[in-house]
Amino acid sequence: MLFGLALMITGCASNTYSKLRDKEDKLIANYISRNGLVILEDEPAADHVWGEKEYYKVREYDNLYFHLITRGDSIRVDSISPTENDTVNLEIIANDLIVMRYKKFELTENADTLSYWTTLDQAFPTEFHYGNLSDCECVAWHVAVKLMKYPESLCEVIVPSKLGFSDEQTSVTPYVYILKIKVKQQ
Repeated sequence: MLFGLALMITGCASNTYSKLRDKEDKLIANYISRNGLVILEDEPAADHVWGEKEYYKVREYDNLYFHLITRGDSIRVDSISPTENDTVNLEIIANDLIVMRYKKFELTENADTLSYWTTLDQAFPTEFHYGNLSDCECVAWHVAVKLMKYPESLCEVIVPSKLGFSDEQTSVTPYVYILKIKVKQQ
């Protein structure tokens, strides 16, 4: 009897979650349609010039969309008259300390924006080690950093709840994030 009751409760809970996920999928699709976004199925080349409404649907991640606004600094020159030895590749690698400023809003029309963009919004930016989910549980942020590749990059990403933070996962709420990154030297 208890087993049957547990099975019924589990079935109802997963049914509710399933309905919430369906609602979330429709909300994401509506956001894309309402904003006239152009969805790219293949990851653009590194030299691709992103159109204002072009979003890459990230493979292997359900409903995660990425749009590069500004490509960051790919090299640093350490000399006035540089040679090859004076340039440094700045591509972000695992365990780099990422310093993130961001804005966040829901996908509904006229949604409020939560801003963590400046020191007036939040005294200190969010910091986490790239690739370390115990520092930052939001899988989508790590994927976005990977796609941004370089410090000083700026992007917009549509994040389904299951790839977001635990509060978003619990409430099954997707968000759009505008992310700006730097790398802190350790």
